[in-house]
Amino acid sequence: MELPGGKPRLLLLVGIVLLAGCAGAVPGDQGPTSTDGGTEQAVETANGTVEVHYINVGQSVSTLVVGPEGETMLVDTGHYNDDGEHVLEYLRRHDITRIDHLVASHNDADHIGGNAAIIRYYETEADGVGAVYDPGIAASTQTYAGYLDAVEEHDVTLYETREADAIQFGDVDVDVLGPPEPYLENEARNENSIVLKLTHGETSFLLSGDAEGDQEEYLVDAYGAELRSTVLKAGHHGSSSSSSEAFLDAVEPKAVVVSSDYDSQYGHPHDEVLRRLSDRSIPTYWTATHGDVVLVSDGSGVSVRTQRDAPTDPLALRDGEPIAPGTSGDVVERARLGGDPVEGGSGSDADETDDAAEEDEASSTEPGAALEVAAINADAEGDDRQNLNDEYVAFENAGDDPIDLGGWTLEDEAGRSYEFPSGFALDAGATVTVRTGSGTDTPTDLYWGSGSAIWNNGGDTVILSNPDGERVLEVTYE
Repeated sequence: MELPGGKPRLLLLVGIVLLAGCAGAVPGDQGPTSTDGGTEQAVETANGTVEVHYINVGQSVSTLVVGPEGETMLVDTGHYNDDGEHVLEYLRRHDITRIDHLVASHNDADHIGGNAAIIRYYETEADGVGAVYDPGIAASTQTYAGYLDAVEEHDVTLYETREADAIQFGDVDVDVLGPPEPYLENEARNENSIVLKLTHGETSFLLSGDAEGDQEEYLVDAYGAELRSTVLKAGHHGSSSSSSEAFLDAVEPKAVVVSSDYDSQYGHPHDEVLRRLSDRSIPTYWTATHGDVVLVSDGSGVSVRTQRDAPTDPLALRDGEPIAPGTSGDVVERARLGGDPVEGGSGSDADETDDAAEEDEASSTEPGAALEVAAINADAEGDDRQNLNDEYVAFENAGDDPIDLGGWTLEDEAGRSYEFPSGFALDAGATVTVRTGSGTDTPTDLYWGSGSAIWNNGGDTVILSNPDGERVLEVTYE
């Protein structure tokens, strides 16, 4: 029975354990949720920053969310084979002294492997666990039994959580989109994952657990464009059973995070998924090569920070070097998804004034200083994949002298690159268009030679660097 106000149901496990709610406040009602797309709703100005940490736990997943006021939510806790060791160490390293919300996307042992250890640690050595949430579908494993024993032993409130329930998380909207009532697929655990959409200002994060084809189809049918999110965690560790074309087209993520082992015994992430992401030019971050991935949102944009600088082109993910789960080390900003640089991020400089920046620009004599982006056509007419030469970026030399572009590099946010032909010069006042497809180069048209779309229709960054690797021009569009 659903409690008034869309609150999760207190879970009574008859014959196993009776939970008496006394730890942490009962989640309250949520206000209207803003979305990235779909229905037109006013988006309130966001206060503070939200951090979403995708912890490198190998063939598993664990996501820590830290709200503007320090609220914490931990979604999944890693694999049973390390008993939550990697997750606990990460939480200690980041001075997380309390878990306000512990969410089990579903009760498979590779998602709740650290539940018991984390509950026991926080209830005995730290400031406790506010409440636990899971879909209410049991598993016949020792890992699941140990998790319930820890809940009972420490009298932590456990809520059966379903679609339209509410989890109160300060000023951050948390929409519970699954599992539905009734359950899908005869209560198959993957297909009844808790699916969360977290919204902070104009940014959002979709956590879909191990949702596969049936649940993704349900979500698309039920929510459509309301699924649109800035960042998607790939379902089921990048399995081909998840991240379907219809689902990706509904979510339209600007980036995807995959959590799986480098030498996954299941072959995750599957090539089919990587091709789908590549076809949509979606930058992809893999915990197996990027290490811990930390996304910081100020409500207008997202700073992407990783331990390692590894390929983000989906088809080149495996070219990166593996990084072992639990490896410590700071994260560094690698990209920015929309908005202005996040305060404190590596892309900002608090000491630089607008006047100084204008003076620097006016006095610059560097080659390419007069180069401008004249046009961006990311959405080719018809099917982008069938009309690649109608996808392009055009550059104009607004200065008085020719610019030698030979050996310069054009990149997108995913790291796909094109090198201008040796000896190519752009005359003063002239324009050159770099088209994605193939053709014969001319003084006004150059051809990337790509067999798939480059520029993301939902937003991307045009990056132009000189032969020394120095960024001369960077333009982000949405």
